[in-house]
Amino acid sequence: MLFRMQANSRRVFRFGAFEADPATGELRKSGVRIRLQEQPFQVLLVLLERPGDLVSREELRQRLWPADTFVDFDHSLNTVVNKLREALGDSATHPRFIETLARRGYRFLAPVQTESDAAMTAGPPLSFRPTAATAPASQLNSEPVVAASPLDTLLTAPHEVPGVRPRYVRILFALIQIMYLCFYIAALARLPRVAELIDSAVPKPDAAIALLVISGLIGIPIRLYLLAAAAFKIENLVTKFRKIFLFIFPLDELWSLSPFLLIPRIGFGLALAACAALVYVPFSQRTLLLMGHKRRNGGASVHL
Repeated sequence: MLFRMQANSRRVFRFGAFEADPATGELRKSGVRIRLQEQPFQVLLVLLERPGDLVSREELRQRLWPADTFVDFDHSLNTVVNKLREALGDSATHPRFIETLARRGYRFLAPVQTESDAAMTAGPPLSFRPTAATAPASQLNSEPVVAASPLDTLLTAPHEVPGVRPRYVRILFALIQIMYLCFYIAALARLPRVAELIDSAVPKPDAAIALLVISGLIGIPIRLYLLAAAAFKIENLVTKFRKIFLFIFPLDELWSLSPFLLIPRIGFGLALAACAALVYVPFSQRTLLLMGHKRRNGGASVHL
């Protein structure tokens, strides 16, 4: 009877906010399933079975490819590990989970809890948070984890974006900030003319004009900060932007209406099209930074 109970139970690995279920082949973060192909998941299981120990590249080759399989092993394994790191939001240069030991293999850094389905049905486990005494040094020095905002997975989830060179991301991100600065400065510089347009189009022009002035004065320092952060390569820009995204989002959506101030010059149709494009710009800023957060370069992942 005892043997049958053990055979029917299954193990589930928990580490940080993640949960890996070998029986179903699923990886979840805070209860949300993350897309992960079979080979990266198999590598994860090998590492979770031996946390803190070196898992050699040869062991992984035997696990992933049969002896009679012809494959560019080094390149293929690097690709598999990169996909796994992307799913975990990890970095080769600042690892929180998977550490690379050059030409030898990999080591799993984070504490791992192993539970059976019998233990899970008894009640939800307490989340384990490593302290300064138990966490690896590389984990303590890594980039802080920021709680996801309600808008963080809207349209594009962080693990779904491709890796792009941070240089290109910073240039595009800086151009977006310059665009908003031009909006604010142009509107405030021609405030009397803007007030006339608002007065002829809005039922309560005084409130609309006050909102435009206040939002412009708030937006200018925010854009200058983000522009400087991109230009001078401030570390953890992704983390900082995600912290203020909920505040910037309504501000950007408000200014997406600014093309309607140009109706006398560009017409209603073009103003409507420009407004529709500007509605997406807040999300494009977030997506750009997430894309620059990851960069494939021979197995390395570079933080923006």
